[in-house]
Amino acid sequence: MKPSISAFFPCYNDAGTIHVMVLRALQVLREVSDDYEVFVFDDGSTDDSVQVLEELKRIYPDEFWYETHAKPYNYGGQIRAAVKAARKEWFFYTDGDAQYDARELKLLVEKIADDVDVVNGYKIKRQDPLHRIIIGYLYQYFIKFIFNLHIRDVDCDFRLMRREIFDVVELESDSGTITFEMVKKIQDAGYRFVEVPVHHFYRQYGTSQFFNFARVGKTLLAIWGWWWRLVVKQEAKRQYAPKREAQSRALTSNEG
Repeated sequence: MKPSISAFFPCYNDAGTIHVMVLRALQVLREVSDDYEVFVFDDGSTDDSVQVLEELKRIYPDEFWYETHAKPYNYGGQIRAAVKAARKEWFFYTDGDAQYDARELKLLVEKIADDVDVVNGYKIKRQDPLHRIIIGYLYQYFIKFIFNLHIRDVDCDFRLMRREIFDVVELESDSGTITFEMVKKIQDAGYRFVEVPVHHFYRQYGTSQFFNFARVGKTLLAIWGWWWRLVVKQEAKRQYAPKREAQSRALTSNEG
């Protein structure tokens, strides 16, 4: 049977790219799924993003929907809200800035199996200015090391996950730290990952929201807090692993 899939894109001043992401997602989902939805949360954009989303909704009323947030949820808050809003068996998300090709969702769907819970993309080659590439690699290896993360590219927001994961795992971050919080908690709960190489492209429209000194300072403080909770105190392993085991037993019993 073809999987049912919710595809989500966070949007902030992505008027020049969000329509491409939505259209490409619809294109591939029509091939790989008989039950799907595509939705976008706009986080208070000041460009024409909302007008673009309204036009998409007018053209594709049965396949696409969106929300606008007058008070910003921020990146992590958007992901958390999207997980709760998703209505299908699998949840896919990537950013709305078109640095990933939504059509490569098909590569992730091909890896769906009974023993797979998360299909995680990893960048074949990062396409960014040199300073961002250097910072990105330093950040990624630092995070992987201190949190003992097993995937190649924790900073690749191109993920397909079983929606039921979030019946067990609770996300808390409002910022970009949700990336490693999510991976660490899912890993510690005992869910199973596979990885797929995906392409990464130069940003063609808008500017990154993450590379500024204020955000870097907040992120460093947040990293310390999460390291203490998830590595030293092992909160996720103690809290979520037993729930994951109970969920697995319940699913096996239902299948039987």
